Amino acid sequence: MKTQADKQDNTQTNSQHLTVPPDGKISVGKSAILGLQHVVAMDVYVVPFLIAMLIGLSPNQSSALIQSTFIAAGLATIVQTYFCMKLPMAQGPSYVPLGAIVAIYAASGGGELGWSSVLGASLVGAILVVILGYTGVFNKIVKSFIPPIVGGTIIFIVGLSLLPVAIRDNIYGATDATINQNVLLALISAAALILFVILGSLFRTRGAIFRVTSVMIALIIGCISANLMGVLDFSAVASASWFSMPQIPFKDFGFSFDLSAIITMVIIYLVLLAETTGTWFAISNVIDKPLTDKNINRGVIGEGISCLIASGLGSTPVTGYSTNAGIISITGVASRRVFLAVGGWFVLFGCSGKLAALISSIPTAVIGGVFAIVCGIISINGIQVMKNEKIGEKEMYIIAIPMILTLALVLIPKDFLYTLPTFVQYLFGSPILAAALAAIVLNKLLPSAK
Repeated sequence: MKTQADKQDNTQTNSQHLTVPPDGKISVGKSAILGLQHVVAMDVYVVPFLIAMLIGLSPNQSSALIQSTFIAAGLATIVQTYFCMKLPMAQGPSYVPLGAIVAIYAASGGGELGWSSVLGASLVGAILVVILGYTGVFNKIVKSFIPPIVGGTIIFIVGLSLLPVAIRDNIYGATDATINQNVLLALISAAALILFVILGSLFRTRGAIFRVTSVMIALIIGCISANLMGVLDFSAVASASWFSMPQIPFKDFGFSFDLSAIITMVIIYLVLLAETTGTWFAISNVIDKPLTDKNINRGVIGEGISCLIASGLGSTPVTGYSTNAGIISITGVASRRVFLAVGGWFVLFGCSGKLAALISSIPTAVIGGVFAIVCGIISINGIQVMKNEKIGEKEMYIIAIPMILTLALVLIPKDFLYTLPTFVQYLFGSPILAAALAAIVLNKLLPSAK
């Protein structure tokens, strides 16, 4: 058993890992720079781009959706960081609802009616999430079903599920350049990140600037390398406008309410809550601040309000991004002021087509190289949560089966997935949700060693 002194030493070690704690004060300029590196490491623009492609939106409609998504992500980040959960986290559009959005859009006849059904269902689902947080129902579920061994496993599989995406889709499958160039760009950006983190550790106080800006520097070096290879394309930036107004509800779009669409979206929101719980555990572990009942309840309320804002702006549901937990762990900066800057940058990008185009012009493989390191850091954070737990036979299965399930669902052929019933598609389409449910069920069903 660990003594109280050992526990205090662990706490001190974790605390020393942060160069700036959550409530630490930091200058406006530094907050803006550090916030920007969180923004560029998040693929916020990808979700609206995929939706626009899947449902066949026109170029103007696509631009409006991307613009609304950025603004929703910014306002949601500010709401969650400063008014609700009050932890350093960034909100962004979730991949989870993609299948449901396409299904609702098509079932409602497509066009304006189809999109209004998506937004109406999102609006109702968001209100339900707020109620779950206000009544404390979701918090009771977490306390009963997610002990440290399960919470650590969920954090571990969050990183594990994202890693194949970072490598397969963002590096090997990137269309910006040839596969040889993509691999080289990813290696350069990843090596730059590791180099500057090492420099920050070696020089400690004097080298802190290297560590806290390591993600930003890695992306810049990656872009310079891409330019030297001739694969950096800024043509979209030159043609984009500096400022444009976002869409307005009931003028540019409306809401319609269909029962089957609402039921579908409610299921999706429950999936989102299950996924974002893993993100909350990851962030709380990185900043060495255990989640309290108040944190979780306010977090669920914040999640609901954030999704309410997103649907009100004509965008899709948002959720906490686990990528940022990895960046906090790498840079050591957990100041909420930085995430206030993240929210500000998102709103600014949403109002400026040129700045949004600049972010989306970063080669996919460059982001993939940094993203892969971040995914590994997230998984290690999950192991740290479990390190004080006794790993017996039961615990081995709780960790191993969700790990296997995560990889199985990440690699599942899409053709086979689409042959399954709709609800099963939603469940298996989210490896994190399916693996998290497996960990929870196994923890309840498997007998503990006597």
